[in-house]
Parts: sequence; structure tokens; C-alpha cells
Amino acid sequence: MRQFLLLVLGIFMMLPAQAQKSEIMNLPDHDTKKYYFGLTFGTNFSTYRMRYEQSFIDTDSFKKIQTGFGPGFNLGLMGNMRLTNFVDLRFNPTLIFAEKPISMTIRNSVGGDSASNRAIESIYMHLPVQLKFKSDRIQNFRFYAITGVKVDYDMAANARSRRKDELLKVSAIDFGYELGVGFEFYYPNFIFAPEIKLSQGLGNQLFKDGSVPLSNAINSLSTRMIVISIHLEG
Repeated sequence: MRQFLLLVLGIFMMLPAQAQKSEIMNLPDHDTKKYYFGLTFGTNFSTYRMRYEQSFIDTDSFKKIQTGFGPGFNLGLMGNMRLTNFVDLRFNPTLIFAEKPISMTIRNSVGGDSASNRAIESIYMHLPVQLKFKSDRIQNFRFYAITGVKVDYDMAANARSRRKDELLKVSAIDFGYELGVGFEFYYPNFIFAPEIKLSQGLGNQLFKDGSVPLSNAINSLSTRMIVISIHLEG
């Protein structure tokens, strides 16, 4: 995943030079709009940040528990309201399909260890409110940065599940903050805006249930997601 992100960042760095080659100013009146809308689609890489119970270190049956980044995709809408020449308020409700892998090494009472790889799947209704800080427009190109807060509702959360084979039980509601950067490329009929952002959850997603083995080894879970999006703005 690291190589993929470096490639994406490299492409983002080359795009401004390409955008400045155009001599025709597209959508010249767009910057005076009080508000406009758009579509969002893209991909994401999500994981859990995990804190362990003391029992995991001392006596637990798990020898190792590690998390990794799993791929997913996102699709949403966007509403943008102009506050000043350089600051916008943006609302970007998005449906996010995410997968967070967990690998474990389990101690065996009869000798030897066994490895197991599982994934926690989530379907988030992602509700971020962001401030968008814009640079001056250079012909048909503009750079921007975003910061904001978010609320996520996981429609696949299993906190109330009664199944006996659950790996973990997670709560449905999370909140956190987001930071990101992007570029806007003005075409005759629309704006093409690639963006990359970090979405960090601040809530504890772990739902404690003594009947689920991993609940006895983990103290807290928080979400972290890298989101690469394309916005098509009108």
C-alpha cells in the first residue's frame, strides 16, 4: 500500500504543471457562485488502532494480534458553500465500504501455535463537515486543503449480534477529525478534483462482550482511514 500511495502522490504533484498549459479560462464565473454540488467516488484503506489489555501480555491465549490496512471503496454527494474568496464550507455525505484485516497467532494448549487471518467489514454512512482553504486560481488549476469533523454510522456493526463465531463486536457510532489536500482542474463543463485525506476516529469502537475471545485481550479500538477520492463538481 505504501508504494501505491507514493505513486498517487507523485501523480498529484505532476498534475499542476499539466493544468497550467491551458490558455483558455474555463468556467470563469464559477468562483462567484454562493454554492454548488457534486459527486464523489474513490477508494480507501482502513485499519484499527488497537490497545491491549494487561491480560493479553500476561496470561491471554493470544500470542500475537496485529491489524493491517484493508481496501474498500466510497461513493457520495457533495455540497459546497462559499464563505469567503479563500474559504468554503463543505458537506460530503458518503457511503463507505471498508475492510479492516486482523491477523492472530493463538497459543495451543497441546503445543505449537496456530495462525488465523480475519477481516472486520464495515458499511459506513460517513457524514463529514469540512472547511476548505483554497489557493488563488491559476488559469484552470487550484490547490486546496481541508480540515473538519465527522460522524460515522456503521450499518454492519455487530454489537447486538448473538452469533457465537464473532471475532469482535464493534459499536455502530464513531466520531473524529479529517485532514486532507486536493487539486481542482477546471474543464469547460465541470471541475475535476482529486483528493487524499486522513480520517481518524476518536471513539472506542470496541463493544465489550466476555463471550467473544478477543474482547478479553483488547482494551480499545479506534478507526483510521486513508481516503483517495475524485470529486466531479458543477
